[in-house]
Amino acid sequence: MRSSVDVDLALLGGGGAASLVLAALDRHGVRGLRVAVVDPVHRRGQDRTWAFWDRPGGDLDTLLSASWPRAEVLTPTGRRVLDLAPLRYAMLRSGPVYERAAAAERRLGATRMVTAVDAVDDDGDRVRVRTSDGRTLRAGWVLDSRPCPPARPGRTTWLQHFRGWWLEADAPVFDAGRAVLMDFRTPQPARGVSFGYVLPVSDRYALVEYTEFSPTLLTGAGYDAALAGYRDLLGLDPARLTVREVENGVIPMTDGPFVARPSPRVVRLGTAGGATRPSTGFTFSAMRRQADQIARALAAGRPPVPRPAYPRRHRWMDAVALRALDRGSVGGPQFFARLFDRNPAERVLRFLDGTTTPAEELAVMSSTRLRPMVTAAVGDAAHRLRDRLRPPRPAQPVPAPVRDGASPPERAGA
Repeated sequence: MRSSVDVDLALLGGGGAASLVLAALDRHGVRGLRVAVVDPVHRRGQDRTWAFWDRPGGDLDTLLSASWPRAEVLTPTGRRVLDLAPLRYAMLRSGPVYERAAAAERRLGATRMVTAVDAVDDDGDRVRVRTSDGRTLRAGWVLDSRPCPPARPGRTTWLQHFRGWWLEADAPVFDAGRAVLMDFRTPQPARGVSFGYVLPVSDRYALVEYTEFSPTLLTGAGYDAALAGYRDLLGLDPARLTVREVENGVIPMTDGPFVARPSPRVVRLGTAGGATRPSTGFTFSAMRRQADQIARALAAGRPPVPRPAYPRRHRWMDAVALRALDRGSVGGPQFFARLFDRNPAERVLRFLDGTTTPAEELAVMSSTRLRPMVTAAVGDAAHRLRDRLRPPRPAQPVPAPVRDGASPPERAGA
């Protein structure tokens, strides 16, 4: 018969959210806490890249692959170079994050269980976790970052889906001093928004990515064609480039509610806990904030329950913006261009992170076109009322990223 494990804190899922929690527990000197990590995959190496903005001098500085004090936003009608001070745009690859989490795990004396979770039962006093290999884990608290759909379908449901090529050039071709944040010169889909971006690590090495905000995924060949088109738009010679790595991803963009506290002693983290910003797909900054809040709470002997990832008013603004974009009453390139044209870059970035004040949010929203936003707000209110009168329906899970057709590590023009 399989043995039972008793801990104070169990982390279900070992990806970015759990790794940030482990590192934060170690950084805040939490000791004497029995911790378990349950994940069928022991995460190592580079399996994803996070991009975010913050102030220099933070705990992640030594892990960054690159950072930029300036960024560009491009549209078919113009180019804006944004001075991000006092912030900077930063790139963090998963390998160093997993390594730091593994070191924290060792110092915390955590138990690692490389297995899937079959069931989670919370009786309000302890949480019983049954694993697929027949073991039982009992925990005082559970932090669950496993993928989970929203509690009900959103009034608007899009996906942020992307493919990126890590390109190495045989001569200097990239400007390592600035990132391309959003380049809307890409062909726009019939329903949705597309853009490219460039995150240079050096003048010869960069992540070049094609992203869509839309309801459905492309085919593998579709992503490769879009990326090749964006590469050509940048004026890069495919004969002088090598694709070293390929990244694919899908992130939900929906106003459907993610339940952050499904039971008294279970707390969801990451996208499952509402850390993904519905209007942009940004997730990392909210995960990082919540990891720090959890560690501070445990260090002080309090329950590990973080604050909501975003204020309620931000979730409402996201729902309205998503509806306006989905119904075509505002164009994506024009919407984002106006935000950066009419506000300091730092204010827009903090707004996208969910850390602005109500006064700053009024300034940001006043820079958008008023009539379509009012129409979207009225439509959203009516839809909310209809939702209350309908029987609840299950939401669909987020589809897996499309990986077929991804270019191998060879010449990009081959």
